Amino acid sequence: MDFDLPPDDHPQRLAVREWAAANPNPSGREIAEAGYVVPHWPAPWGLDADPLAQLVIDDELDKAGIRRPSNQIGIGWAAPTIFLAGTPEQHERYLPKIFSGEEFWCQLFSEPDAGSDLASLSTRAVRDGDEYIVNGSKIWSSGAHHASLGILIARTDPDQPKHKGISYFICPMDLPGISMSPIVDMTTAHSFNQVFFDDVRIPASLLVGAEGDGWRLAKVTLSNERVSLSSAGSLWGAGPSAEQLLELIRRDGGLQDPSLRDEAARLYIEAELLRLNRMRSLSATLQGKTPGPEASIQKIMADEHGQHVMSLAKAIAGAEGMLAGSGPAGMLPISAQSGPVENKLKGDDIFADVDPVWHFGYLFHPALTLGGGTFAVQRNIVGEHVLGLPREPNLEKGLTWSEARSPRS
Repeated sequence: MDFDLPPDDHPQRLAVREWAAANPNPSGREIAEAGYVVPHWPAPWGLDADPLAQLVIDDELDKAGIRRPSNQIGIGWAAPTIFLAGTPEQHERYLPKIFSGEEFWCQLFSEPDAGSDLASLSTRAVRDGDEYIVNGSKIWSSGAHHASLGILIARTDPDQPKHKGISYFICPMDLPGISMSPIVDMTTAHSFNQVFFDDVRIPASLLVGAEGDGWRLAKVTLSNERVSLSSAGSLWGAGPSAEQLLELIRRDGGLQDPSLRDEAARLYIEAELLRLNRMRSLSATLQGKTPGPEASIQKIMADEHGQHVMSLAKAIAGAEGMLAGSGPAGMLPISAQSGPVENKLKGDDIFADVDPVWHFGYLFHPALTLGGGTFAVQRNIVGEHVLGLPREPNLEKGLTWSEARSPRS
């Protein structure tokens, strides 16, 4: 594909600018009704925009300072799955308020005892007439304490193989029997939760797709999650990007230390590679192709890149960077600075209301290679589905991996 965006006078650019001029401070509902939240979706949700038009719309909204509703799990993960397998009634009820941001969503997938083996989940959903009774618990549920609704996977048939007996539900978070405990991480942020289900009754009408088809739908959600987590922002698509850090460095007069200059150059190269690969992935996604192993490749690269962004920011701040409130540009918190870069960062509320974003980001960045599928899981996916490596090498009798791969073994 062509990696260059259309010129400044492109008709699609002019159309977006005209709308932005007429709607300088649009609500989430107005942005959604204009089709700009998911422009690649068909009407009435989007504009049937091709990949090029989608990129132009993103670029023009960014220049106009117009932010889409902050509902990452709802827009990026729940909506595509509901659209794929949900009923017309589910589409009509849930999609408009997902896109407008009126209903905030969370994800109820991971469990305390399942680890990275999500299919080993033990939360049960037992059919009882027109309802399912759910018991169990979920963990690392981002934003569950703010969410109106969640996407839930639970085991509906324990006698089936672990990938077969799972079903996918829409879960209102105010149902009786749902409780949660906050998980406060070392950034002091309450972003995550453990959610408990004690005889929670979910209407059968909130089953998405067929009973037992939950694992297939969960994989659709997770593929979209990995695409979403691999956006330009260094904190899983949110927060500051390498471009914004490099802009602050330029504004502050550049770097004198040659080793830091080398790190900054490597950061620029990584960011450009990710941008090009992201455009390639976006092009495939907008053409109707479900994200596959390439989403794992992008996530592997983006997670480590985010850690590099935050490490360089802290290194630039020097000894003062160890203090809360420091940052890479004059050691000032974002809230004390002024300009287009800082204004973008101030409005980013996907991650907890912790200021400054640089100090928070540095404390948070070790988690980047764990959330949304660990670095090891992503490498297994790439090894098996891209490189064609075996799932489990035979390491009996003390053989090395290479020996086990040998035909003579």
